[in-house]
Amino acid sequence: MIHNMRQVKSFTISHEILSEIESTKGSGSTSERVNGLLKRALEMERRENLEREAAQFFSADCAPERAERNAFQRATKKTLSRD
Repeated sequence: MIHNMRQVKSFTISHEILSEIESTKGSGSTSERVNGLLKRALEMERRENLEREAAQFFSADCAPERAERNAFQRATKKTLSRD
């Protein structure tokens, strides 16, 4: 069973951001709105990091491995086409 544990913390937020949060929170509390926004921001950051890692993985530094993989795929297709 997962418990939704909350911890009281104090952060400083600019007046402009606080006004925007207040005007867009709807019927929920300001705290719920801030938590929701932070969760989305953290998820966006995680995805950006994954995209950056993927770009590095498939970058030009991997060109020799990619050439080998392509050659293997061509040889496999050629072998399978004989059957």
